[in-house]
Amino acid sequence: MKTLLGHLGYCTNIHPGETWTDHFAALQEAIPELKKRLSPDAPFGIGLRLSNIASEELEHPDNLVAFQHWLADNECYVFTMNGFPFGGFHDVRVKDQVHTPDWTTEARVEYTKRLFRILSVLLPVDELGNPIQGGVSTSPLSYRHWFEWEQPAARDYIFSQTTQNVLEVVAELVRLRQQTDRLMHLDLEPEPDGVIETADEFIAWYTDYLLPMGIEQLSEQFGLTDEEAEATICEHVRLCYDVCHFAVGYERPADVLDKLKNYGLRVGKIQISAALKAEFPAPDSADALAERERIKQAFAEFNEPTYLHQVVSGTQSGELLRFPDLPEALAAFDDEHTEWRAHFHVPLFVADYGLLKSTQDDIREVLRLQAERAFTSQMEVETYTWGVLPGELKKDLIDSIERELTWVIKQL
Repeated sequence: MKTLLGHLGYCTNIHPGETWTDHFAALQEAIPELKKRLSPDAPFGIGLRLSNIASEELEHPDNLVAFQHWLADNECYVFTMNGFPFGGFHDVRVKDQVHTPDWTTEARVEYTKRLFRILSVLLPVDELGNPIQGGVSTSPLSYRHWFEWEQPAARDYIFSQTTQNVLEVVAELVRLRQQTDRLMHLDLEPEPDGVIETADEFIAWYTDYLLPMGIEQLSEQFGLTDEEAEATICEHVRLCYDVCHFAVGYERPADVLDKLKNYGLRVGKIQISAALKAEFPAPDSADALAERERIKQAFAEFNEPTYLHQVVSGTQSGELLRFPDLPEALAAFDDEHTEWRAHFHVPLFVADYGLLKSTQDDIREVLRLQAERAFTSQMEVETYTWGVLPGELKKDLIDSIERELTWVIKQL
């Protein structure tokens, strides 16, 4: 839906179903009711997630036209897509395979191009008849624990290979804009243990690999000057600001945005999401030690086998320790740990989980900065873990999505 701060919707990766038939059935069940509750008098925005299989099926002309008609009949529109998870995302063990296939592969390139072709057809026009921008968020190139990451040669190979494939998509976006007048951008989503996991790493990749390789290639392919090629890349490749991911890494929103601005880089969309956090009392008494153990056990309640729940720990020395999943953090817990932040997309509207808290304040801060700076036009609620939440937190799915969006609208 259109708000004063930009387009707002929810990401449909919350719904199970990897074929287009199954996913469309879930949308038909949920979205008309949500629109009636949340946006009865204005179009309702959707952040569409398609698996590779569903994207192949939806691109069939009959299916795409039928979906367009359904969107029009229900006064809904698609303005962004989630192209991070390629395959199964529900009712299977996902863990690090969420990155498969990664950006070293042609399969990832073809899947992403297909999403953009679909989005170019679905993007609506604004009240003045101009096409709105659209984005597709994607993985942070790959998963660093698959490689000998401490070896410079290994890192250089991965960055060179993945960047070349990203530039294939950039070239496709240039052609699609020429053909359709739709400006679309690929939004890389840093996350813990991704090849890109911080704002600094996103900027370093952009300046060390994407721009040098891209300026040379786009100048040759499209007859652009170096300045035009650089501007084209910055239009078509942006950062997806997943609030949960940056909060887990203790990155302050204003710092991230200032760094991007200093390099002339853009945010494609905000993924509005919350992580878990808790501070541990100093281990200086029996009561404090018992409290530390209770907090640790509260985190253990969120240890489930489907998704990765990376943990970043603050320490007494000021160092950040990174753990690839909750079991590793639980096993390594000691007196040095002062705070934990865990990658678990918990409901936005709940701030307090007993001994644990959410990073809800980071969301408020990001939305405050959006009101001040208008650094993107796209906002997407992305809480996909309803099926694996502890039992007492599981509620009716449509009611929960309504509560998520209602809470965000109140912040706006």
